[in-house]
Amino acid sequence: MLEYLPPLNDHNLPYPDTIHPIVVHFVIAMVLFAVVCDAIGYFTRNPKLYEVSWWNLFFATISIFIAIIFGQVEAGLAEPYEGVTATLNLHTLIGWSLSGIIAAITGWRYVLRLRDPKKIPISFLGAGVLLTGIVLFQVYLGDLLVWVYGLHTVPVVEALREASLK
Repeated sequence: MLEYLPPLNDHNLPYPDTIHPIVVHFVIAMVLFAVVCDAIGYFTRNPKLYEVSWWNLFFATISIFIAIIFGQVEAGLAEPYEGVTATLNLHTLIGWSLSGIIAAITGWRYVLRLRDPKKIPISFLGAGVLLTGIVLFQVYLGDLLVWVYGLHTVPVVEALREASLK
């Protein structure tokens, strides 16, 4: 059955480069922009920004699941070595958790939008600040995986391939 799969390239992927970071950067931007729009809208009393925030959260909720699918595929193809396993597992756990958290916050935002589209409670802003903290920690873990541990970088893939040949 493995003969039907495409061959892996220099990045140990069946496609040209990693897709997970591309999709996940949209999620990060949409979530952070939604929180910023809610905060500015709350303090300036500009309800038009709540609509911008809502649509950013809505599309971030859909996009995070796409990011997780590619993240799982790419993590499985990364051949993580001993030093990276703990960070990769934590990044995976928080990624799945974030999908639920973002979906729950989007659901909460939808209910608030139905009740009164021109108001949000301060508790929702607090949840946004907490969400921002979790997202930034997840970004830190993702940066470690690429820039410190070198997952899917050509030199690390080559070194792992050479080590497995010996």
